[in-house]
Amino acid sequence: MPHAIWKGAISFGLVNVPVTLYPASQESGIDFDWLDKRTMDPVGYKRVNKRTGKEIAADDIVKGIKQKDGDYVVLSEDEIKAAYPKSTQTIAIETFVKASEISFMQLERPYFTAPSGKGADRVYALLREAMLEAGVIGIARVVMHTKERLAALVPNGEALMLNTIRWASELRPRTELDLPAAGKGKLKEGELKMARQLIGDMTSPWKADAYADEFTAAIHALAAKRVAAGKTEQVTPIEAAEMPKAGSNVVDLTELLKRSLEGRKPPASTKRAAPKSTPAKKAATRKRAA
Repeated sequence: MPHAIWKGAISFGLVNVPVTLYPASQESGIDFDWLDKRTMDPVGYKRVNKRTGKEIAADDIVKGIKQKDGDYVVLSEDEIKAAYPKSTQTIAIETFVKASEISFMQLERPYFTAPSGKGADRVYALLREAMLEAGVIGIARVVMHTKERLAALVPNGEALMLNTIRWASELRPRTELDLPAAGKGKLKEGELKMARQLIGDMTSPWKADAYADEFTAAIHALAAKRVAAGKTEQVTPIEAAEMPKAGSNVVDLTELLKRSLEGRKPPASTKRAAPKSTPAKKAATRKRAA
């Protein structure tokens, strides 16, 4: 059973679905820890002043945004929260779209959601089955690890998967690259024929478990030999992880669905209105030398 990394609720209309978020992927590479070769103590990172090289306390650290002229806008934690007062425990669905409308370039990291709390199973299943029948996925905003992420809520078998997707601004335009023009252009028909034949010969059904990380397997095999030979070192762990807080309970589903439908006015046209943005409060600024 994977460790829960987030607890909250999926919201659509006035309906909340209490869920727990679990990672749906795992790193298969080698995670090398840094150790002090003299003492076999873990090596970590310290907060140091880059000018003096001296370690500083966490309370003396503030967040600054560097400006083009080299000055900084310094914001307190309270100012940051006030500028965008979004709940960190809600997967807020803003719209539903066809899955084919999302480019594979935007897909980032998958997660499982699972119903959490008394009565959550029924409303979880209701949302999943309704989305399957409509053939849509939900586009939502969610705050994870202090960052707001765009995400797709996707019905997949018995689960509702949450797949974070990149913002459009995070994708670089193709115009930055020197690419050949689309179309056959100056390609020779004979070359295209042979390329099509080769592609056809190499085409087969996708089998995910047919592929494995061979480098990682080789490193693990090397480590196993060292263990068998008794060539290991003892390292005392220092840091421990914390579990997230629990989410909310389910309320009357039928009443919330009814109120959600009654609260939606018929659209004046077929054009979908853009979601309203939350105005940010002006933050006090102080200039600091870079």
